[in-house]
Amino acid sequence: MKKIILAVFSFFVFSKMVFAYSAESMIAMDIASGRILYEQNAYEEKLIASTTKIMTTIIAIEQLDLDTEITVDERVLKAYGSGIYIEVGEVMSLRDLLYGLMLRSGNDAAIVIACGVAGSMEGFVTLMNQKAYELGMSHTTFYNAHGLEENDGKGNTSTSYDMALLMRYAMKNVDFREITGTKNYVGKSNKKTYHWTNKNKLLRTYEYTVGGKTGFTEKARRTLVTAAQKDGKEIAIVTLNDGNDFQDHQNLYEVLFSKFERVTVLKKDELQIPDLQYYQSDQLYLEKDIELLATKDEISKIRVTYEMNGMDEYKSGDVVGVAHIFLADKELLSTRIYVRKEAEVPNPGFFQKLFGWLFGW
Repeated sequence: MKKIILAVFSFFVFSKMVFAYSAESMIAMDIASGRILYEQNAYEEKLIASTTKIMTTIIAIEQLDLDTEITVDERVLKAYGSGIYIEVGEVMSLRDLLYGLMLRSGNDAAIVIACGVAGSMEGFVTLMNQKAYELGMSHTTFYNAHGLEENDGKGNTSTSYDMALLMRYAMKNVDFREITGTKNYVGKSNKKTYHWTNKNKLLRTYEYTVGGKTGFTEKARRTLVTAAQKDGKEIAIVTLNDGNDFQDHQNLYEVLFSKFERVTVLKKDELQIPDLQYYQSDQLYLEKDIELLATKDEISKIRVTYEMNGMDEYKSGDVVGVAHIFLADKELLSTRIYVRKEAEVPNPGFFQKLFGWLFGW
């Protein structure tokens, strides 16, 4: 009897310990669907420190060819804190600068990238805030590309939720995934060779980690954004002001990977809509398979509704409707439905008909 009580007590304590996270703000998001799997003060605005550099990296990737060479000018002398220690006059590719930015959190690299891409820090910050708006990061404001607080005390602020949106978006980019998931890298300029090791130690200590970015300032304290993938399930976790961030991320990943299953709700080329009166001779399709993470108990509660446009005139590639995916009564996501018209067979001409009759074509 004592053994049973002890076992139950141990399980209860372990369960509580797993969820005893020390972050002031925390979220876990399914990268495939955007579904929130866990949250704790996820909408509270906080300083984000060097996790800022996730936005810096994706902006640079989208704005400029990675093989573009950038010359370091005197503006790099404003950098302080963590750096890759590049010097005025060095010439380095944007690609290598981004590795230095993400692996070593180089504040000097952030300045060089911002000025090389947009001409100035101010111009680059405009691009950052525009992208934040596009992604729905409604509680995010950027003042610089590195994450340090400005002289007037202002610093880049966001929420765990907004940063998860950003990481979800960034992880869809092949170049970003390659950079953020790299453990070691050799960078080169016209003058030096650099050897960098990623500061995100989860890449070495937790085998399922595929990327992320660390951050720290005295005001923000420890900030961390990571992504991990296991059995086709990919999750992003964000913690703000968390003194035990690496362990908290690993613990939560383990809980979520065991709790949730990957479910394919809709196949992109196998769309069947009941009782549809339109597009019967055409193929309806989605941009991609729709997948999400759900527990075994939730799978039976997933349902799909369709909102279709009855268009008489349309062409292949047109959007003709929207599929809404619900879990019970809560809509998790929606996706556009496209049409692919069947190839029209041209009417045969007179001679084609004649030869067909003569030769049995």
